[in-house]
Amino acid sequence: MNEAFHLLPERASEFAARSDTLMLALLLLTGTVALGVTLMIVIFSVRYRRGSPADRSHAPARKLWVEATWTLTPLLLFLCIYAWAAFDYSRLFRIPQDAMPVFVVAKQWMWKLEHTNGKREISELHVPLGQPVRLVMTSQDVIHSFYVPAFRIKQDVVPGRYTSIWFTPTEAGEFHLFCAEYCGTDHAMMRGRIVVMQPAEFASWLQQGNSQPGIAQRGFELFRSYGCSGCHAAGSSVHAPDLNGLLGRTVHLQDGRSLIADENYIRDSVLLPKKDVVAGYEPIMPSFAGQVSEEDLLAIIEYIRGTRP
Repeated sequence: MNEAFHLLPERASEFAARSDTLMLALLLLTGTVALGVTLMIVIFSVRYRRGSPADRSHAPARKLWVEATWTLTPLLLFLCIYAWAAFDYSRLFRIPQDAMPVFVVAKQWMWKLEHTNGKREISELHVPLGQPVRLVMTSQDVIHSFYVPAFRIKQDVVPGRYTSIWFTPTEAGEFHLFCAEYCGTDHAMMRGRIVVMQPAEFASWLQQGNSQPGIAQRGFELFRSYGCSGCHAAGSSVHAPDLNGLLGRTVHLQDGRSLIADENYIRDSVLLPKKDVVAGYEPIMPSFAGQVSEEDLLAIIEYIRGTRP
C-alpha cells in the first residue's frame, strides 16, 4: 500500500508546528534569494556576453538606490527571521507553572526517568496528552542529548549540571527517543520511546504497580539521613541558611554577587559548598561529592522545592 507523501516528518507537540513554520519560511526566503540571484546571473550572462548587440554606452557609474535596495531588503528580511527564531527559542525556556516535572538521569547507554510519585522508567517515558511536561536532566557520565524528532526538541544532558526543556504533546501514540550526541561505543543503541496517553489512562498507569515513595518524600528521608536537617532545620543550633522556599528565591552571596536559586545552585551547594557562600554565613559545610548519587540529589532538590518559607 502506498503511503501518503509528507514534506515533513510527523509532528506531535505544540512546539513542532511553530518550528516547522519557521523552517519553511526560512527555506522559502533563502530559496527565493538564491533563485533571484541565479536568474540575474543567467540574464546578464546572456545579454552582455561577448559579441552581443547590447548597448554598453552611457553605463551608470553608480546608483545608490539600487545598492541600498539589494543590501537593506535582504538584511531586514533576515533580521525578521532572526527575531522570529529568537522568540520561539526563548519559549522553550519559559516553562508553564502547571508543567508536570519528570527527572531524567542519562548514563551509558540508557535513560533513567522518574515521576514525582516515585514511579521509574528505563528508556521510556509515559506522559499525558495535552499536559505540559518539564524535563529536569543530568548525566551520570558523559554528554548525552535528549532528542525527540516528532516533538522537535533536542537538549544536551551534561554531567555536573542540570538542563531543562519542556513540551506539550498534541498527539497520542508512541514516538522515538534518541541520544543525539555521540556518547561511546553503544551510542546507536541509546534509544527509547515516548508514550503519549489520554489523561485518564495516564493517571491510571501512573498508579499501577508503584510501591515507591514519592520523590519528595524520598528526598526528605535523604535530607535527614545525610544530616542536612541537623544544620538547616529551623531549631538547629548551627548557624546555616534557611532552605524553606529556596527555589526561585534571590540569594545574596558573600562576595557581593546575587543569584536566583535554581536546581544547579542547590547541586553546587551540596557538592561544591565553597563556590557560592551565602552572605552572613561561614563556609563550614563539608562537600558531599562522591557520596550523593544523581538520583538522590534530584530527590533532595524536589523535597526543597516543596518547602514553604
